[in-house]
Amino acid sequence: MLIPVLLFLVGFGLLIKGGDWFVDGSVGIARRFHLPELLIGATIVSIGTTLPEVMVSSQAAMQGNAGISYGNAIGSVICNTSLIAAITISVSPGKVNPRSFALPTAFFFAAALSYALVAWTVGSFQRWIGLCYLAVFVLYMVISTLQMKKHPELAEEEDEEGGEGDKPRTFAMELLLLVIGAAAIAVGARFLVDNGTKIAAALGVPDSVIGLTMVALGTSLPELITAITSLVKGHGSLSLGNIIGANLFNIILVSGMAISISPFAIPAEKTLPGGANSSLVIDLPVMLAVMAIMCLPALKKGALKRWQGILLLCIYAAFTTYQFVS
Repeated sequence: MLIPVLLFLVGFGLLIKGGDWFVDGSVGIARRFHLPELLIGATIVSIGTTLPEVMVSSQAAMQGNAGISYGNAIGSVICNTSLIAAITISVSPGKVNPRSFALPTAFFFAAALSYALVAWTVGSFQRWIGLCYLAVFVLYMVISTLQMKKHPELAEEEDEEGGEGDKPRTFAMELLLLVIGAAAIAVGARFLVDNGTKIAAALGVPDSVIGLTMVALGTSLPELITAITSLVKGHGSLSLGNIIGANLFNIILVSGMAISISPFAIPAEKTLPGGANSSLVIDLPVMLAVMAIMCLPALKKGALKRWQGILLLCIYAAFTTYQFVS
């Protein structure tokens, strides 16, 4: 047990330092090209912090483990929103720009609702569905880039929220920080997931529950570290944009990749007393609900409130407790 514990600690250290480098590099690039921090967070930073989910779900798909692939994507969205975003909002609630906020939010709900509808009506995901999600990922990246170029004034508004004291760096150094930070995050998350999953499996926890909780939390740690680092450095918009973008990518990139590699049926390892599939009745509705609680008031009022963060934390605590005690 000593080696898994040591690897767990090494992974945590890599996540912390990798998150620091990744935020520094991405913020530097955003400012250099006058890009809005929320949008850079919803694209470049989100891809980097979603790499662990992509790797874990793809590997699970190649091994025919649908429970891990399916649970990881849904669980990561729930964890990102009701734990990571909740901490960010509870510590530092504030204004958001609805125009920057709207695009990733609209894409997320379109993708998540289609994902849920397929699960509720068909009960399985065919390869063509995965390929469609990957195509949506490409479309989102193109539209996001065009939006950044079309509305440069958003960058000026959000730059006012940026942190102070960042040292000037060359473009090459910023790119290097971005790449090294992403690599450290990916390796660190892998160490955490591998060793955390061994412990959970030894306790006899079902694969779908492992995916929804242990693996989802492990692969979401990059978002947590990035969120904390962003808050410390005064880049709240980057943190929020990263979380929304990561949630979207968990559906269209992570699930899209896993489904394209190995189509699967909805796991039915965990059922309610009446025999209903717990994932269809609990997991999918919770995923949609936590994003609605975070996004809809912000889109309407242009601000996030502390009560949203507290409510989301309560939901995460209840959801995690349900997975292990029911």
